[in-house]
Amino acid sequence: MADALHAFYDRIPLIDRFETVGDTARYVSLPDGWHVGVADVEDSTRAIAAGQYKAVNMVGAAVIAATMNALKTRNYPFAFGGDGAAIAVPPDAAAAAADALARVRRFAATALDLELRVGLVPVEDIRAAGHDVRVARFGVSPKLSFALFSGGGVHWAEQALKAGRIALPEAPQDAWPDLAGLSCRWEPFASRNGRIVSLIAVPAPGADEADFAALVTRISEIADAAPDRAVPVSAESMVPTVFSSGLAIEARAARGAVGRTLTYLKLVAVSVFGWVLFRNHWRFGGFDPDAYRAMSVLNSDFRKFDDGLRMTLDCNAEVEAGIRRALEAAQADGIADYGIHTQDAALMTCLVPSVMSDDHMHFIDGAAGGYAQAAVALKGRIAARAAAA
Repeated sequence: MADALHAFYDRIPLIDRFETVGDTARYVSLPDGWHVGVADVEDSTRAIAAGQYKAVNMVGAAVIAATMNALKTRNYPFAFGGDGAAIAVPPDAAAAAADALARVRRFAATALDLELRVGLVPVEDIRAAGHDVRVARFGVSPKLSFALFSGGGVHWAEQALKAGRIALPEAPQDAWPDLAGLSCRWEPFASRNGRIVSLIAVPAPGADEADFAALVTRISEIADAAPDRAVPVSAESMVPTVFSSGLAIEARAARGAVGRTLTYLKLVAVSVFGWVLFRNHWRFGGFDPDAYRAMSVLNSDFRKFDDGLRMTLDCNAEVEAGIRRALEAAQADGIADYGIHTQDAALMTCLVPSVMSDDHMHFIDGAAGGYAQAAVALKGRIAARAAAA
């Protein structure tokens, strides 16, 4: 399993400038025999409207954590989508990945009252449908890179999942995922510049890849020129709280009422200890809270490419207007379809195998709809274009 991952994923050259991620010539096709897994919270917009935004994001990140722990490696292709996730695994890891996905579905339903669709499909089936799955790696810090996907295959798998064509069977009642390292202890991060913008932009049918890549570059340049480079999380804004609203959600990963209670008490104790360290800038052993905060900003996935551009940005009115103008022009020219949603804060869900290493990862979404609402807006624009044709 590890050998197959190393032979493919670890050897893909890193992309170090995000503005170039739209250049699909830098992506490598998945080898034959690999599988693509997808997960999606059903009716996530309703759950978010009911105040379950943290739980929805935790389930999306749980897919990545459970697969990571099942494969016993952090270096495999995955992408966080807010209300779901996508993964890619080699042939000898397909059974373990399928089991992990089914277990997360059971966890979501039992512990969080969320319906999670999960599916796994061979890449050969995707290619037979006329698409591909190509992968690149974007290096965000010296110890961490995030996978990027192109080729339309992940999107095809997501649609096949929603149509019920690649769904996995349910896990037994007593099956529970290993979610070690997953946490959601930070409160939402208020915008420092005026608004948090969640955007999704995908190539329009028949669009030229070079034109779409130029759009990705343009949006990235607008964000990079914005105050704080439009990054929605800063070291200064990472102020710990003792009784974070995410602790109760995190505790539900434990089994049984007694287990959840004990886990919650343990999490509170850890939070108190962390609060003392972070507030006083105290080091403990090899842990440096200031260095951890700085690395968390670098290791956040606020921008990604997953068969299209996804970004969660902290914008002022001028920056948001510039982004909207670029997207509107691209849609008018038949280059892209897009969806945007704005809110007052961003949400961060964390996967921290160890606080002593610098490869902890932090998944970013808007705190009041985020990518889920941007996807609704995207679908509306696509439907309007089709109706006008």
